Order: sequence, then C-alpha cells, then structure tokens
Amino acid sequence: MLALIRDAPVGQIIRFVTHNRVLQYPEERFDFQLPPSYLIHQGKQVPNEKTETEEDEDISDLEKIKTAQTARTARTARTQLSRVGTKEALQKSVSRADLEQQFTLASIEKGPSRPIEPEKLDDGTILVDWYTTDDPDNPQNWGFGKKIVVLLQILMYTMSVYMGSAIYAPSTEGVMIRFGVSLGAASLGLSMYVLAYGIGPLLFSPLSEIPVIGRNPPYMISYAIFVILLVPTALVDNFAGLIVLRFLQGFFGSPCLATGGASLSDIFSIIKLPYALSLWAFAATCGPALGPIISGFSVQAENWRWSLWEMLWLNGPVWISLFFFLPETSSANILLRRAQRLRKLTGDNRLKSQSEIDQANITARDITIEALYRPFQLVILDPSIAFTALYTALIYGIFYSFFEAFPLVYNAMYHFNLGQQGLTFLSVTAGVVLSIAWYWWYIYYIVEPSIRNNGLGEPERRLIPALFVTWLVPVGLFIFGWTSNPDIHWIVSCIGIVITTIGIFLIIQCIFLYLPLVYPQYAASLFAGNDFFRSALAAGAIHFSYPMFHNLGVDRGISLLAGLTVGCSVGVYALFFFGATLRAKSRFAAK
Repeated sequence: MLALIRDAPVGQIIRFVTHNRVLQYPEERFDFQLPPSYLIHQGKQVPNEKTETEEDEDISDLEKIKTAQTARTARTARTQLSRVGTKEALQKSVSRADLEQQFTLASIEKGPSRPIEPEKLDDGTILVDWYTTDDPDNPQNWGFGKKIVVLLQILMYTMSVYMGSAIYAPSTEGVMIRFGVSLGAASLGLSMYVLAYGIGPLLFSPLSEIPVIGRNPPYMISYAIFVILLVPTALVDNFAGLIVLRFLQGFFGSPCLATGGASLSDIFSIIKLPYALSLWAFAATCGPALGPIISGFSVQAENWRWSLWEMLWLNGPVWISLFFFLPETSSANILLRRAQRLRKLTGDNRLKSQSEIDQANITARDITIEALYRPFQLVILDPSIAFTALYTALIYGIFYSFFEAFPLVYNAMYHFNLGQQGLTFLSVTAGVVLSIAWYWWYIYYIVEPSIRNNGLGEPERRLIPALFVTWLVPVGLFIFGWTSNPDIHWIVSCIGIVITTIGIFLIIQCIFLYLPLVYPQYAASLFAGNDFFRSALAAGAIHFSYPMFHNLGVDRGISLLAGLTVGCSVGVYALFFFGATLRAKSRFAAK
C-alpha cells in the first residue's frame, strides 16, 4: 500500500515537500545494495558470500545474457529475461517476425527470478534496466490486486468523463427555454463536448509518451481543470458561455480517451490486454448510455442545471481517488527516475535509461508530426486504415444518433417521461455485457490457445468474428426502426438496440486488435486519428440526425443508416480476403 501511495500523485508531492525523506525508493534507503552487475560495470569487486552452487547458478544466469554476439540478439536476450509492456513490444516490432516474437515471449509463463545485466553501449553508457525479471517496480510484474486498483480507477475515470456527454441530453429542452434557442443550437452542448474529446488526444497522447512527463501529470492536471470547469458550467447564465465551457470540458476530459488504453497496456501483457481493453471499452460505451438515466429523473424533478451539477458530484470523488491511489505506469518514466536516483547514489553519470537517451533526441518537430500529421497521413495514404476509420466513425455516429431518435420514439410514440426514456438506454448496457461475455470466451478458448500452439498467424484472423457480427448492426437497426410503433410493444425496439450494440462493440474490438498487428509501430497515431474521426462524425450526427428523422421518419431514417452499414459490412469481407495484398503494398505495415 505504501508503494502504491508513494507512486501516486499525493506521494510524489509528499516526497517533494520532505526532500525525499518520506516514502523513499529502495535506492534512497541506507540499506540498499547495488546489484552485482552494476558493481561489475563500475569496476568494483562483488562480495563473494555465496555457496559454490549459488555462484554457478548466478554465473549461468548472467551468461544467458552475455552470450549474445550482435546488438539484435542482445536485445532479444534482454527481452526474454524482462517483462516488456505492450506498447514497448509494439514499438520494437518493425517486422512480422518481431511481432511474432513479442507474442511468443508474452505467452511464456513467468519463471523463477533472474538478474538482468545492464547493457553497456559503445560510448560507455550503462543502460539502467529492471534489476530482475520479477522486479516489483516493473508494472508488468505488479500483483493482481494492484493491477485491479489501477484498472478500476481508469474505468471510473473513463466512464465519468464519457457520461458527461449524454448526461446533458435531458437538459436540452430546459436550455432551449432558458436561453430562447432552437433545438439545433441547444444540441451544441452535446456535440461540442463530443468533438472536443476527439481533439484532445492529438495533444495529450504524445505528451504522455514523453518519458520525463509520464502518464499521471496529463491525467491529474487536465482532470483537475475539468472538475473545476464543472462549477462555472453549472452556474453560467449565457448560452455562448455554456457552449464554450462544454467544449473545454470535453477537451480537458479527453486524456482518459487519449491515454487510458496506454495505461492499461503498461501493466497488462500483450496476451492479456484484450480483456482489460474490453472493460475499458465497456466504460466508454456505457458512460454515454448511463448519462440520461442519471439525469433524466433529476432534470424532470428539479431543473436542467441538475445534470451539470451531477457531473461535479461524480467526477470530484474520482479525481480524489486518482490523486491518492493512481501510480505511474509508464516504464519509460519509472526507469528514467531510477537512473536519476542511481546517478545520485553512485556519482556515475554513465548510468542512464534508454528512455533518457531517446528523449534527448526528441524535438518539438517530432512531437508535432506524431500528434498532428501522422494520424491524418495514415488515414489518407493507407486504404485499410481509411476504411476502418470510416467504419468506426459511422457506427459511432449511429450510436450518438440514438440520443435524437430515442426522444422521438419513446417520448413522442410511447409517452415516456424523461426518466423512463433514460432507462431505455439500459438496452445499450445489456448489449455490451452480452458482448463482453462472448468476447472473453472467444479470446480465452480460441485466440490464446491458437497463439500458443500456432503462433500469431495472419492479422486478418482477428477479423473472423467481425465477419459474422457485422450483420448484427443493420439487422438490429432495421428492427429498431420498423418496430418503433405505438401498436408494437416498446421492448421489441429495445431488443433491436441490444442487437445493434452487440455488433458495434464486437466490431470495434476486432478492428482495435487488427490495427496494431498490421501497423505496430504506428499504433498510437492510429488510435489518435481514429478517435478524432469518429468523434467528429458523432458530433455531426447529433445535428443531422434530428432533421433526418423528422423529415424521413424514424423508420426510414434508421433504414438509411442501416443501409450504409450494409456497405461497410461488405468492406469487412474485402479487408479479410484482400488484407494481405493491401499490407504488401502499404508503406506503413510491418513486413
């Protein structure tokens, strides 16, 4: 528990105030002993207090590292002894063979602890690494309980911020009355929030990858601003101010979208990561669905501002939890700070982490390219990426069109009040729960054994479930659109939403597994670009869906959207059967 608090923001503040005399790291304690491999590099004699058998075992362990003759095999040997984070594993994968190797290493069961000898570069630099293969400071080695604490906090953070989008929906009518604006103008409070948390990752995601910054500062600073902004948003008494504040809320709340998945990839291996990411996707999907449930009854009972105050009551405690109990997960940042402590302890300036060396070569131009140029370059120049971005944007836009369709169906046709109308969004949650149950079964019983027995194989294999579930989206939409009739029980249309949600959720999971396997080095830029495009289309859908449903009717309007998803379903088959050809021609895919 002390280690958890020490690595959390509150612990780092306590350390700063006390000049590192409280909540110390091992290297700062008087009884710390430098690992033998570091003593050897410093030309110091290693104490010989072990039995002959133990010495032979230690020599054998070190020889397993020293036998590497080339830089490439040396890196491979180090990786076999270290437990590498998922993001680092993807960044190292230039070729398909590299990627296969990373999955093979991730599938090997954790063995007995072994020392890891620091690598010495040609210029004399000694690379600071984990001390042993089960080094407790390595996020991949954290205990199950500590990983669950981090996972739950990321999920709560994500759900609370995402909930902030649709929790505003029941307040739309009150905003129209209070400020005398049209429905389209009042809907800006929802669309600007959604658009802003698509723009935010383009900035915050690259920032969190800078080793000296890490994950926590972008989280804590931006989220603190987000929570503070909730107060003036709930009190503002002019329409322009309300919309600007809602946009700023979405922007400063976006690091959970930009970096939440990266934090989970820091602590879960590349084999087990799909389970954690599916829960993260659950939080991101159910957040908007639960928003109208929370605010529907309160807005009806009190006034339109209650939805905005509820955001403060929800997000304030979550920020406090992160402040006290969210440790830094970036291995690049952890090793950088370890190198700093070792230099202070030994006075040896040759001790550096690889992340320090990499950071010294990073320029503002590099960050700008990765943040603002690379995501759009990938979409424009690679047809596979362009299709997946279009498809996920379309289904995300359809999801947000529900916030305009549901009032027309359940309020106008079935005469539900705001609270009852909000409860219909539970159909989305039901669809996600059913999706996760099947998805976990598929990963555990089909995917993992296949990787262990046959290797990673072609990345298109990750799309196999999508070949079937892609048809659930148009089927569910047609059911929802054509059973939304007062003469048909309302539960039938909700079943259509459940079916659609199952299709949407599983398709996104398949695509988000497929893309990093095809473009491992560009995974971060891929997801940042995907986030932007789908949020932009979702923001547009909030405005074009109401006039579309009003002019065409819910049945024909939903049918139009369903027809577009049919075309995308054909594209999924094209991607599956011709993916290898497209990869061969791509300038970004791992060869």
